[in-house]
Amino acid sequence: MELETLAWLQTPEGAGLLEVASGAWAEHPGDPVRVAGVVRRADPDPERAAAATTQAQLRERGVAKLGEAARLMFFTPDALEQSTRARVAAHRAARLAAAIPGGSVIDLGCGIGGDLLAFARAGLVAAGVELDPLRAAIAQANLRALGLPGAVHAGDATALDPRGFDAAFADPARRTGRGRVFDVKGWTPPWPWVLDLLARRALVKVAPGIGHDLLPAGVEAEWVSDGGEVKEAVLWSPDLATTGRRATVIGAGGLATLTDEDAPAPGEDGTQVREVGAFLYEPDGAVIRAGLVTAVAAGVSGGLVDEHIAYVTGDEAFRTPFARSYRVLEELPYREKQLRAALQARGIGRLAIKKRGVQVVPEELRKRLALAGDQEGTLVLTRVAGQGTALLVEPF
Repeated sequence: MELETLAWLQTPEGAGLLEVASGAWAEHPGDPVRVAGVVRRADPDPERAAAATTQAQLRERGVAKLGEAARLMFFTPDALEQSTRARVAAHRAARLAAAIPGGSVIDLGCGIGGDLLAFARAGLVAAGVELDPLRAAIAQANLRALGLPGAVHAGDATALDPRGFDAAFADPARRTGRGRVFDVKGWTPPWPWVLDLLARRALVKVAPGIGHDLLPAGVEAEWVSDGGEVKEAVLWSPDLATTGRRATVIGAGGLATLTDEDAPAPGEDGTQVREVGAFLYEPDGAVIRAGLVTAVAAGVSGGLVDEHIAYVTGDEAFRTPFARSYRVLEELPYREKQLRAALQARGIGRLAIKKRGVQVVPEELRKRLALAGDQEGTLVLTRVAGQGTALLVEPF
């Protein structure tokens, strides 16, 4: 999409064509050929018709990630894919707003404005800088479309002095044309720039897999999951930090958080390896990334099944936002031939296989087991005190 096309889509005529395209997608979901035909009949100009069709499709896709506001926003395909989920951005913005009530924040590399919108909604004075002129224009258009205050400047974020703002936010690019970049030295802007920024009042979104050894002293690292899927880690500079490590879990029931202060000291209950009890708990990915599995164990009055495995076991039934809960039905043979016989004897034909700490490919194992019963089951393959173990469980 060109800047001129974006500008036209914001005119009354362009908005009308977008409405036609959105209606066509609603009437013919999954049929882009018919949608394109409807839009071309409304406006025969091929570039305008294509732009409206694409925007309507991206808006429809964006609802799952950004909520109903996506139906008013503008996107490019890659920018939509890279944008922060609305619930995650809202959490971060609310936390920053609580730290600097009514303050100002500069989004350094704001993209199409996903986080910028959240900052503005949270009552912060928000401004963005974006190197790509088209994305900068889209971010400004999205602020305008949602009736939110804020300004966006097209320029180099690394050349800007953020000290005129109460806080700075950055989300360094971790992709190139060849795919994801796992080495922090290859991020754009690079890691030294991130460290310099964190010396001020700032927060930086980073890859969830960032090593704990890379975390600067005094910085809080927060891992965030949404709907059971780890989405990001955020580094909070020392004057915004409230702990060392945090796991934040966003789910259907709302938001919950664990910190390293919730983890027991070494040797206390929750850190001990113990035999499998009546219940098994699978910690959320954010909890695992934050290194807070022992906090889950302490919370369910349990212990670890193995000092190197992120499964918790206990004798009491708990529901916790920080882990999936299972009732242990029985231990089955770990060897494949005997395991198949045990599952067949129980009439299990549909089997969910979960594994941790063992060299098993669930899809391949499921094929080799060739089960044909009419019962469902969940099998956990893991190590207990260093030994391969198969547990038949049921969620509760």
